[in-house]
Amino acid sequence: MPAQEYPTYVGVGVRPLINCKGTLTMYGGSVMLPEVRQAMTEASRQYVHIEELIEGVGRRIGEVMKAEFGLVTNGCAAALCQVTAACVAGTDPDRIARLPDTTGMKNEVITLKTHRHAYDHAIRMVGIALVEADDDAESLRAVFNERSAMVAIFGDRAGDGALTVAEIVDIAHDHGVPVFVDAAAERPDIPNPYLTDGVDAVAYSGGKCLRGPQASGLVLGRRNLLWAAFMNGAPHHSIARPMKAGKEEIMGLLAAVEQWVTRDHETEWREWEGYLRTITDAVESLPSIRTEIRQPGRSNVAPVLQINWDTSEIGINSNEVVQQLSEGEPRIEMGGGDGLSVMPYMMEPGEDVQVAARLREILELRVA
Repeated sequence: MPAQEYPTYVGVGVRPLINCKGTLTMYGGSVMLPEVRQAMTEASRQYVHIEELIEGVGRRIGEVMKAEFGLVTNGCAAALCQVTAACVAGTDPDRIARLPDTTGMKNEVITLKTHRHAYDHAIRMVGIALVEADDDAESLRAVFNERSAMVAIFGDRAGDGALTVAEIVDIAHDHGVPVFVDAAAERPDIPNPYLTDGVDAVAYSGGKCLRGPQASGLVLGRRNLLWAAFMNGAPHHSIARPMKAGKEEIMGLLAAVEQWVTRDHETEWREWEGYLRTITDAVESLPSIRTEIRQPGRSNVAPVLQINWDTSEIGINSNEVVQQLSEGEPRIEMGGGDGLSVMPYMMEPGEDVQVAARLREILELRVA
């Protein structure tokens, strides 16, 4: 009997790509680890009670990540929605059912002006109002009142201003308000720096540096808060019911967490540096080429290769190169703008050779 056919990207007219931009959702986040794929396959073969699964997996994630509890959500944005709902409605069935009608509930979430971002919508959809404060203690203290339900921090910018995370936590806790951090593309290091600073919950994407299911998120923090977040999500009939993390995503993310503490992160870093060296070696002999390795920020933690040149000597600009890379074969997605930026974080073995050859080909053809 012939092997069962299954759909492929090419079969539906979609071209796969080499990802030189990082853990962007628009490119599929990351490639799942083999252990994750296996865990999801095994989970798909049996039924289980989801509430019992969340409890058991939550305890195990807490043990591995040195946290009180871990909650699996349907992505990091779902975590923003569910934790906000938990801070507003708690576990009260009537309040949970009424969201996003927050009449009679605490319905304001405080954030810093510098921490606003596109994912605010996942918080606002609960029915709250976002209240902005300047990045100083006096301004932050002034915005708390009896309607304050939560303080939201964007991890990429945490600690970059006048207030440290610990100082924000102290002010919020003085008013009896929990603090939540969106750290989607960051590393969930152990011990967790945000939990060490006293935040009540911190959320990560499961499909970025953890290399778990793309449709998964990881929340670490206080058990009672995270259990309330679960009550405000699937399988319960609540505002986050559409954000369903199935048994496969739950077990797949657990596998990714288990692997996180056994992966050789130093070796991974050396592999990324090797990819960038291959690409640098291929282009650095061309006229006016300048290369630089930039160190990362909090998110997409990998070295980045910056490539610049004089268009008077190589007659093509970086955006044109990006377009040709995307349109060519293999399809390569790379950052443009002021020069080229090569992020090796999500590249697979052997792709560096393909990127190097294609980039050299494009630039060499345009040498004056």
